[in-house]
Amino acid sequence: MTAAVALAACGALVLYGVLSPGGEQQKKKPQVPTASVTYEVTGTGTADITYQARSKSGKATVVKAAALPWSRTVPVPLGRSPIVSIVLGEQGGQARCAVAVRGQHLQSATASGGFGRATCTGTLPNASPSPDPADASAG
Repeated sequence: MTAAVALAACGALVLYGVLSPGGEQQKKKPQVPTASVTYEVTGTGTADITYQARSKSGKATVVKAAALPWSRTVPVPLGRSPIVSIVLGEQGGQARCAVAVRGQHLQSATASGGFGRATCTGTLPNASPSPDPADASAG
């Protein structure tokens, strides 16, 4: 009888942990705010493209021999710099990179010739909380 009561108590605690509202939320890490960034590469032929997006490791994403034109819209954490760089192949040619944040154009650059390179970047605000207007009038 005592074993049955102990087993029921353990089962109730496990069930409480699974169903409690805070149980699942405590395991999740807080999400970092992001901005929608569009990278665009125009031209003909192919290019190696490297760009920054949200990643757990913080490493850039590399696309080898991407067919042009090419574009991606990705979330980038606030406080990081959105960046896209292009490298043309041995055959050369001409390609243009561009960066836009939340639909607003920030920068563009052109690469030309064999192994031509170009980099486009921008700035995102830091992920700091906005000041409370009530705090400004308290002083």
